[in-house]
Formats: sequence, C-alpha cells, structure tokens
Amino acid sequence: MSTHTAPAFTPAPEDVVWDLPGAAPHRLSLLVLPHAGGNAHAYSVWREHLPADVRLLIGQYPGRGARYCEDLPGSVDDLALPVVDALPADAGPLVVLGHSMGSLVAFEVVRALQAAGRTPLGLVASACRAPVLPNQAPVHPERLDDDELVASIKERGGTDDGILDDPELREIVLPSIRADFAIDDTYQCTAPDVRLDCPVAVFGGDADPIVPVGLLDGWGLVAGEELAPVVLPGDHFYFQQDLPGFFARLNPVLTALQGAPVTAA
Repeated sequence: MSTHTAPAFTPAPEDVVWDLPGAAPHRLSLLVLPHAGGNAHAYSVWREHLPADVRLLIGQYPGRGARYCEDLPGSVDDLALPVVDALPADAGPLVVLGHSMGSLVAFEVVRALQAAGRTPLGLVASACRAPVLPNQAPVHPERLDDDELVASIKERGGTDDGILDDPELREIVLPSIRADFAIDDTYQCTAPDVRLDCPVAVFGGDADPIVPVGLLDGWGLVAGEELAPVVLPGDHFYFQQDLPGFFARLNPVLTALQGAPVTAA
C-alpha cells in the first residue's frame, strides 16, 4: 500500500475538523464523518440545507486536503481520534453523523466522547452495517490494481468520475481510497456488550446494493433497542440524488435528538 512519507506532525485543528457555522447563533453542532475515500469538501454543500442555527462540522481524514502529507490511516482510530481532539471547545450540543465507513468512524468518535464524559446528543448512521458486525461486502483493495479499484469505486458511486479518469488526480486520491477501504474491510468492534449512551438514528437507500435495507436494523445492537431506519429512494449514495428530500427527513431528526434524554451510563 502506498503511503505519504512526510515526517509526523500534529495537524492544525481547523484542518482536521472543518467549521462551517450558519448565519445564526448555533443551538447545536452536526459533526459529519465522510465515507471511505471521501473528504470534507464533498460534504460542504450540506451547509446550504441545514438550518442557520445548526453549526456544520466536517471531519477531514489523513492523506487528503491540508492533511495530504500525513501518513495514511491504518485503523479507525487514526480516523476518529484526531477528530475528537480537534473538536471546537464551543461546539455545544453535538450530533455525530457518518456515511458508509464514516458511520463506523462516527461510532468510535461517540465512544471516545462518551468515555470522556462528553456524550453527544445522538448518533446518525447512514448506509452502513452495525459496527459489531463484519463487513458483508469487502472491497479487498490489496487484491486490485489501480484500474480494478477505480472500476470498483465507480460502481459504488460517491466519487466524481472526472477525478478518477484524470491520471494525475487519480494518483493523488487512490492511496487514501485504498487505505480507507482496507480499514472498512476489516473493522469490527469486538468490545463485549458495547452500548452507546445516546440515541441512534439510521438512514439508508432502498436500492443500496452495498448495505441492503435489512442490515440497517443491526444498529439496534449498539443502541440497546430496536430501531426503525429511515429508508429513502436511492442507492448507496441515496442522499446525493435528492439532497432537499434527505434534509427534509434529517433536520427533524436533529431537532428530536436535541430534545431526547440521554440514557444513564
């Protein structure tokens, strides 16, 4: 696996967590963790669809953007823990959302905050298996050459084909994509009886070939209760096909989580 070989250094917090406040004083913050191979820029358009009093925070993983020269991630902790450390001190009430592999990162962010006595208002998992279950659709990037990996990424969606078709851009993005998929392939939380102390909401696409609707219920294993996933039209990146429709369902969930009681530890 290719790696960036710059000396280790501590990135600036604003490079690890993008901060996109709205026009009004924030009543809560939404922290978004991107999918495998994703970056913060891909989610910056979400600012336009959130209420003005919801602050948007977006995690940026190693090996991309201003963090390009860092070593590539080798574990979920490499993705999650820098985000925890870089969260703004004034973030206030927090909801953590992840998409696809980002849901696993979000789960570990919530666990770390919970362990530190900073349990968020809630976790929103999107298009992802439960973290206590093995990956049912691994990519096996170590078995694929660049062309095969690009074909696999295009099939999943979520990445601009123009980037993947440009040789120079492809050379920049493929190492981090390989690293992320290697993490997603093998990650499984094996902590005994792991439970989150905050409510969990789950979203997915009705035609998602990577994470079929029937797998979304598995998040009840870490929520400690049965869940009713929000299922919207579309594939693995269902929200890209109708962002206004997605936020019409997400924004009320954020409001409900702000009023939901936190379960006692």
